[in-house]
Amino acid sequence: MAQRIERCRYHPAMTTARTIDLNADLGESFGAWRMGQDEALLPIVSSVNVACGFHAGDPGTMRRTVALAAAHGVALGAHPALPDLQGFGRRELAVTPDEAYDLVLYQVGALAAFARAQGVALRHVKPHGALYNMAARDRALADAIAAAVKDYDRALVLVGLANSALVDAGRAAGLAVAREAFADRRYESDGSLTPRRHADAVIHDPAQAIAQALAQVVDGCVVARTGERVRLEADTVCVHGDGPQAIAFATALRAAFDSTGIAVRAPGHA
Repeated sequence: MAQRIERCRYHPAMTTARTIDLNADLGESFGAWRMGQDEALLPIVSSVNVACGFHAGDPGTMRRTVALAAAHGVALGAHPALPDLQGFGRRELAVTPDEAYDLVLYQVGALAAFARAQGVALRHVKPHGALYNMAARDRALADAIAAAVKDYDRALVLVGLANSALVDAGRAAGLAVAREAFADRRYESDGSLTPRRHADAVIHDPAQAIAQALAQVVDGCVVARTGERVRLEADTVCVHGDGPQAIAFATALRAAFDSTGIAVRAPGHA
């Protein structure tokens, strides 16, 4: 999936003026159950991916989250998932490409309806959880997701794991793509994310996560869980808003980008 390189360290002197999108998955509450720190995260990020009801979210949550995103002027995206509320969309299901196409088109259309009702444009689509990871390695599934996005609106940006089949499928479909990196997730030597069943899949040390994000953006690489150096070019970095230190971490990451001359803005924003 990805090529190894010899060096993967962050050097401040090597920083060049560039931009990066900072995205977060929001709207993941459901009914009386509350998830994440959406309102506190919105002033920090430049784009958001809103749950569409299949892994989390419900109509009221979708409407409120779209309104919050509009109020903060961040880029709005759909976050479609496998139909798995109990597993939060993180369990792999044996869906066919046709089923994946239908699932994505259905959910994008649902969120777009709330966006249209509030006068907000939908800017991108980022699959969630297991669907995202399955599409990263399964080209047929990735092609089906890209087709659903294109058939709904070819102007939408498709967000996928950097160096993955989903990014390749988006390009082949003629879509603009955003290659995504994760500050707080560990990587395997092939460039895939370490599965969450591993105890060290998530980076809990904020300083280490920030250093990884800077290496991804400035050096274009990441050190895998097993020590290999893997080439990785990112257009957007994901921050998670569901941990106890999420806001402090997101704030520190944004400050690190700002202090190294990296402008934070959504793709296509001047």
